[in-house]
Amino acid sequence: MHRLSASYLPSHMQAVATLASLLMLSAHGSASVGQDKNAKEAPPVIVETVIQKSVNSGYRVVGTVKPLRTSTIGVAVGGRVASFLVDVGQPVKRDQVLAELRTGTLEIELAAAKAELVLYEQQLAEVTNGSRPEEIAEAEANLKAAEAAKDNAAKQLGRLEQIQASGAATATDIEDARERANRTRFIFSAAKASYQRVASGSRIEKIAAGQAQVDLQSQRVKLIEDRIRLHTVRAPFDGFVSKEFTEIGAWLTSGDPVVEVIQLETVEIQAPVTAEYAVKLTPGEPVRVEFSQLPDRLFTGTVDRIVPQADPRARTYPIYVRLKNELRQGDLPLLLDGMLARIDLPTGSARTLPLVPKDAVVLANGKRRVFVIEEEVADSSVGIAREITVELGVAWHDLIQVNGALKPGQTVVVVGNERLNEGDRVRIEHRAKE
Repeated sequence: MHRLSASYLPSHMQAVATLASLLMLSAHGSASVGQDKNAKEAPPVIVETVIQKSVNSGYRVVGTVKPLRTSTIGVAVGGRVASFLVDVGQPVKRDQVLAELRTGTLEIELAAAKAELVLYEQQLAEVTNGSRPEEIAEAEANLKAAEAAKDNAAKQLGRLEQIQASGAATATDIEDARERANRTRFIFSAAKASYQRVASGSRIEKIAAGQAQVDLQSQRVKLIEDRIRLHTVRAPFDGFVSKEFTEIGAWLTSGDPVVEVIQLETVEIQAPVTAEYAVKLTPGEPVRVEFSQLPDRLFTGTVDRIVPQADPRARTYPIYVRLKNELRQGDLPLLLDGMLARIDLPTGSARTLPLVPKDAVVLANGKRRVFVIEEEVADSSVGIAREITVELGVAWHDLIQVNGALKPGQTVVVVGNERLNEGDRVRIEHRAKE
């Protein structure tokens, strides 16, 4: 059979063929646009690859949450409590005022000491600045007057001595003139010394003495200010008030406690372990921690230290696991002092299981699950989320050992998995390597 071209078909048949072609192209174009639209509307998620490694299995121990620091804050000096500004359970910041003792007498002493310091500073300024221009001018005038009197007396003595031979001047007149010349010469010397003293200013020793007086009084002011500061009790670090020991109006002596403050920004979990497991632990090793009160939260801490001395009765060794705490609504800590914790120590036999980032694990309603992505054949940037229930093992660096239907090489969602459901289409983005 020969295939006829469109040019040999009747006109009405050509129209039908053209319409069919347009419909096919339109359908194909609509499908492409729809596929692109669906890809763009799919929510983005960040994924990482599942790995598999032989890791020691967990040995579970029970420990108790303890504050990183506990401080009983007392008063350094005795006095009556003028204000008590905190309550038990209240969060406090470093250097926040907790209580104040009465300082009325010290405030009066401080005001007097500051006034006396001003006096000494003015006296020092006076000796440092030296004589005023008026004083120098006065001394200079006295010096010139003394010089003139000295010169006049010397001239009179000379004239009398010249006429003594002719008998015009007696010996008594000459003696009086000589005495007057000597007296004016001494007066001139005194005026000259006075002028030099006034013109040169104060002696270095006197300025140094005035400076020493100012320095001494400055230290007295600082001493009183420090005594006043000792009457204020402040928080040594960010934390929470766990106990209070006084109230407004109470009289306290030096060393009496005021409040107890605990630091919960980071907590320690103390747990007893036998020597068999204590020797297998090393500081800095990551561990997984669970709290029965927080079943939907995943915690990982690190072994901070192992006490190398056993409890003589239980023959166990205390270990301390350090864990970053979180604040919930109202600035209350998520982990509280005294809570029981279950710690999975990596001290058991080796097991080869998949490892996933801890962000890949979704905990909700008592279930532990991860979402793996099945990539679509047509578009590798779009996939289908599949939910897999897992059991958690030990922590290894930033990864968690899981037991479930996971295989190495699969991709799991690490960001955006909290809002996913089984079968959701997602747009795949790989986490950038650091």
